[in-house]
Amino acid sequence: MLIQNRNQNTPSPSEITPESHYLNRRAFLKTASLTGVGIATGASSLILPASAQALALPYTVAPERPDAPAYIKQKIATRKVATSNQTGETLTPYESVTTYNNFYEFGTDKSDPSQNAGTIKVSPWSVKIDGLCDKPGTYSLEDILAPHTLEDRIYRFRCVEAWSMVVPWLGFPLADLLRRFAPKTSAKFVVFHTLMDPKQLPGESGSALEWPYVEGLRMDEAMNPLTLMAMGLYGRSLPDQDGAPLRLIVPWKYGFKSIKSIVRITFSDRAPVTTWLGRAPQEYGFYANVNPTVDHPRWTQATERRLPSTLLNPNRRKTLMFNGYEKEVAGLYKGLDLKRFY
Repeated sequence: MLIQNRNQNTPSPSEITPESHYLNRRAFLKTASLTGVGIATGASSLILPASAQALALPYTVAPERPDAPAYIKQKIATRKVATSNQTGETLTPYESVTTYNNFYEFGTDKSDPSQNAGTIKVSPWSVKIDGLCDKPGTYSLEDILAPHTLEDRIYRFRCVEAWSMVVPWLGFPLADLLRRFAPKTSAKFVVFHTLMDPKQLPGESGSALEWPYVEGLRMDEAMNPLTLMAMGLYGRSLPDQDGAPLRLIVPWKYGFKSIKSIVRITFSDRAPVTTWLGRAPQEYGFYANVNPTVDHPRWTQATERRLPSTLLNPNRRKTLMFNGYEKEVAGLYKGLDLKRFY
């Protein structure tokens, strides 16, 4: 049985509040500031009680995509909004998060996904659940989201290419979703597939990778409380280039494990040959845990470039073991040779 203890990177109940409540309170504070009700002012600052200061969102909400279905907008409006940034690090600007991407289904250059985006049809969208479970089937995205409360999760995101971000994702624990399908005890792995449709993902008509994109996790990794099924960032739905409408976020692993535009989830008794593992096994392992002591064959993993960055200001920093989530996940790999099983 999995015991889900709250970790330091998950906001406590006192640190999250529904967006609708937050907006109502913010409107009150704005009015109060104009009328002087309940607020003391100083020469250069507005002094608010601590409870009011805590209502400041750690990010500016992004514009919503014009084709976002009504049910998604409703789920987002009632999400749990994080009022603190547990990483303690500066958030990567929305522009960088949405214009510097690896999503070969839209092209291999970092700017290709944002430039070629706009072709994914987020509605209707369905996810096939199959393999070793008692409740297989094909479920609409609305059905997938229906019983879950969405919440903000601010995570570090580390690419295997040694660049990184800090992103306010929006989603719900993957474990809560998987339990709904009653996986069998023989299911040891969870396998994910990206949409295969060159009309929506034009890069799939090329040969950059084997299509569709496939990723996988051990069952215990998938059930870890940090593992997120994300459908938004910066308080709104995912843009195409960031994996709309549904993607995985595994914050202690390199970014290629966080598969985008998911249409199939399979419970399996064996580890899958994932896309990058099949393409270059000497460079991209199945585990892909962030590890500054195990270099990529072509570059060091000891440091990373935090976006935004430039040639004159590379904004480099030391990489943290398990991307800073060692306390929460190191126990998953007790006794495992992390250099051999990279």
